[in-house]
Amino acid sequence: MSAAYSKQPQSRLDNFWRHYSAWLAGLVSSCLLCCATSHADSSQPGPHPLIWSQIGKLPDFTTGIWEVPMNPAAFASATQPSFTAAYTERHKAYVAQQASGGNQDSPGANCLPPGMPTIMSQPYPLQILYGPREVTIDIEAFMQVRHIYTDRRAHPESPDPTFNGDSIGHWEGATLVVDTVGFVDDTPLSFDWGMQHSPKMHILERFRLTSPDTLEVQTRIEDPDALTQPWTSTRTFKRHADWRIAEYICEQNNRNTVDPNGKAGIILTPPAPAH
Repeated sequence: MSAAYSKQPQSRLDNFWRHYSAWLAGLVSSCLLCCATSHADSSQPGPHPLIWSQIGKLPDFTTGIWEVPMNPAAFASATQPSFTAAYTERHKAYVAQQASGGNQDSPGANCLPPGMPTIMSQPYPLQILYGPREVTIDIEAFMQVRHIYTDRRAHPESPDPTFNGDSIGHWEGATLVVDTVGFVDDTPLSFDWGMQHSPKMHILERFRLTSPDTLEVQTRIEDPDALTQPWTSTRTFKRHADWRIAEYICEQNNRNTVDPNGKAGIILTPPAPAH
């Protein structure tokens, strides 16, 4: 066997280890750079999801579901909004129409959800869920879902107007702070549909536990067109650890109606029997 041939296997092995070592060094460098970039980005704005170990340290809003306690004062507000002159006149016109037989019922009779902030005060329970990028609120009434993005993203520059708005949130210790903008303007500020807001409405909510089974939600509403000053109200929810959110299909066998002029109606004809 020639000397050149006898050295060839060793030469191939040397080349393999040389290339493997270079590849491994490159992989380690990439991992170190990725970790360094991740730590650097943690202080930067923009999407930055939580990891599950962080989520596990958050206060427990997720066990069971939450309901406004049912009592006569449960849905009353301790304060009332202070409207601008233009929106005061709009409310007076609404009340006058009621007195003359109009506005007998709200668009909710036709299964239209009330939107924010009233959707959070319905006499139906809600469930709160955590994920790395968002807090999700599943509301039984009208089967509404709120997505509160907690990954440091900003609001869109021009959000599409929706019933529940565009929500972003962050944690201040054990308090979830939620900032919401981007609303349609034909939903109410309260259960009184005559109390309207403008598209400039801005809502700031603070969710915190005041006891293991009591959730307090403080809501501050600003609207330069509709309100003369911010309006703050507070709702208290009680935990039901073994309850479930039920299905709410408003359109199924809905017997109540309201026409465009606010005139209420009721369908008395029995539904056709199922086949």
